[in-house]
Amino acid sequence: MTTTTMNQRRPQASSDPLAIGRVMSRLMARAGYDREQGSAALASAWQEAAPESVRGSSQPGSVRRGVLDVFVSHSAHVQELGFHKAAIVARLQQILPDSRITSIRCRLLPDAGRTV
Repeated sequence: MTTTTMNQRRPQASSDPLAIGRVMSRLMARAGYDREQGSAALASAWQEAAPESVRGSSQPGSVRRGVLDVFVSHSAHVQELGFHKAAIVARLQQILPDSRITSIRCRLLPDAGRTV
Protein backbone atom coordinates (compact mmCIF):
# COMPACT_ATOMS: atom_id res chain seq x y z
CA MET A 1 0.00 0.00 0.00
CA THR A 2 1.42 3.42 -0.95
CA THR A 3 1.17 6.50 1.16
CA THR A 4 0.36 9.90 -0.25
CA THR A 5 2.30 12.94 0.76
CA MET A 6 0.68 16.17 1.89
CA ASN A 7 1.60 17.84 -1.42
CA GLN A 8 -0.27 15.35 -3.56
CA ARG A 9 -3.95 15.93 -4.19
CA ARG A 10 -6.54 13.30 -4.67
CA PRO A 11 -8.02 13.60 -8.17
CA GLN A 12 -11.54 14.96 -8.05
CA ALA A 13 -14.08 12.26 -8.70
CA SER A 14 -16.70 13.03 -11.30
CA SER A 15 -19.42 12.68 -8.68
CA ASP A 16 -17.91 15.34 -6.39
CA PRO A 17 -19.80 18.65 -6.53
CA LEU A 18 -18.14 21.68 -8.10
CA ALA A 19 -18.11 25.09 -6.49
CA ILE A 20 -20.78 27.38 -7.97
CA GLY A 21 -18.14 29.99 -8.87
CA ARG A 22 -16.25 27.44 -10.94
CA VAL A 23 -19.42 26.31 -12.70
CA MET A 24 -20.44 29.89 -13.52
CA SER A 25 -16.95 30.72 -14.77
CA ARG A 26 -16.99 27.75 -17.14
CA LEU A 27 -20.50 28.56 -18.33
CA MET A 28 -19.65 32.20 -19.03
CA ALA A 29 -16.51 31.24 -20.91
CA ARG A 30 -18.37 28.73 -23.07
CA ALA A 31 -21.16 31.15 -23.86
CA GLY A 32 -18.78 34.00 -24.66
CA TYR A 33 -20.55 36.17 -22.10
CA ASP A 34 -17.33 37.37 -20.51
CA ARG A 35 -16.01 38.63 -23.86
CA GLU A 36 -19.34 40.29 -24.66
CA GLN A 37 -19.36 42.06 -21.30
CA GLY A 38 -15.74 43.11 -21.82
CA SER A 39 -16.36 44.59 -25.24
CA ALA A 40 -19.44 46.46 -24.01
CA ALA A 41 -17.42 47.91 -21.14
CA LEU A 42 -14.65 48.88 -23.55
CA ALA A 43 -17.11 50.59 -25.91
CA SER A 44 -18.59 52.53 -23.01
CA ALA A 45 -15.14 53.51 -21.74
CA TRP A 46 -14.11 54.62 -25.23
CA GLN A 47 -17.11 56.95 -25.45
CA GLU A 48 -16.02 58.53 -22.19
CA ALA A 49 -12.26 58.72 -22.91
CA ALA A 50 -12.24 59.72 -26.59
CA PRO A 51 -12.32 63.38 -27.60
CA GLU A 52 -15.86 64.50 -28.41
CA SER A 53 -14.87 65.36 -31.99
CA VAL A 54 -14.11 61.71 -32.86
CA ARG A 55 -16.66 59.81 -30.76
CA GLY A 56 -19.17 59.41 -33.57
CA SER A 57 -16.61 58.35 -36.14
CA SER A 58 -14.53 55.91 -34.11
CA GLN A 59 -14.92 52.65 -32.27
CA PRO A 60 -12.65 50.46 -30.15
CA GLY A 61 -11.53 47.07 -31.36
CA SER A 62 -9.63 44.46 -29.40
CA VAL A 63 -6.78 44.78 -26.93
CA ARG A 64 -3.70 42.70 -27.69
CA ARG A 65 -0.52 42.94 -25.63
CA GLY A 66 -1.74 46.18 -24.09
CA VAL A 67 -2.47 47.89 -27.41
CA LEU A 68 -6.05 48.90 -28.16
CA ASP A 69 -6.95 48.93 -31.84
CA VAL A 70 -9.19 51.89 -32.61
CA PHE A 71 -11.06 52.10 -35.89
CA VAL A 72 -11.71 55.56 -37.34
CA SER A 73 -13.60 56.62 -40.45
CA HIS A 74 -11.17 59.25 -41.77
CA SER A 75 -7.39 59.73 -41.82
CA ALA A 76 -7.76 63.18 -40.22
CA HIS A 77 -9.11 61.44 -37.12
CA VAL A 78 -5.98 59.28 -36.99
CA GLN A 79 -3.90 62.44 -36.67
CA GLU A 80 -6.23 63.98 -34.11
CA LEU A 81 -6.14 60.86 -31.95
CA GLY A 82 -2.35 60.95 -32.18
CA PHE A 83 -2.39 64.35 -30.47
CA HIS A 84 -4.65 63.07 -27.67
CA LYS A 85 -3.11 59.60 -27.35
CA ALA A 86 -1.47 60.00 -23.91
CA ALA A 87 -4.59 61.54 -22.36
CA ILE A 88 -6.85 58.87 -23.87
CA VAL A 89 -4.65 56.03 -22.62
CA ALA A 90 -4.47 57.57 -19.14
CA ARG A 91 -8.26 57.93 -19.02
CA LEU A 92 -8.85 54.37 -20.24
CA GLN A 93 -6.46 53.09 -17.55
CA GLN A 94 -8.54 54.91 -14.93
CA ILE A 95 -11.84 53.57 -16.25
CA LEU A 96 -10.67 50.01 -17.03
CA PRO A 97 -7.61 49.23 -14.88
CA ASP A 98 -7.90 45.47 -15.50
CA SER A 99 -7.64 45.89 -19.28
CA ARG A 100 -3.95 46.86 -19.01
CA ILE A 101 -4.14 49.25 -21.97
CA THR A 102 -0.76 50.92 -22.53
CA SER A 103 -1.23 52.33 -26.03
CA ILE A 104 -3.68 52.78 -28.88
CA ARG A 105 -3.24 52.07 -32.58
CA CYS A 106 -5.54 53.70 -35.10
CA ARG A 107 -6.78 51.97 -38.22
CA LEU A 108 -9.02 53.22 -41.00
CA LEU A 109 -12.46 51.69 -41.37
CA PRO A 110 -14.93 53.70 -43.48
CA ASP A 111 -17.95 52.62 -41.41
CA ALA A 112 -16.33 53.15 -38.00
CA GLY A 113 -18.69 54.52 -35.38
CA ARG A 114 -21.81 54.05 -37.46
CA THR A 115 -24.62 52.01 -36.02
CA VAL A 116 -26.76 49.79 -38.19
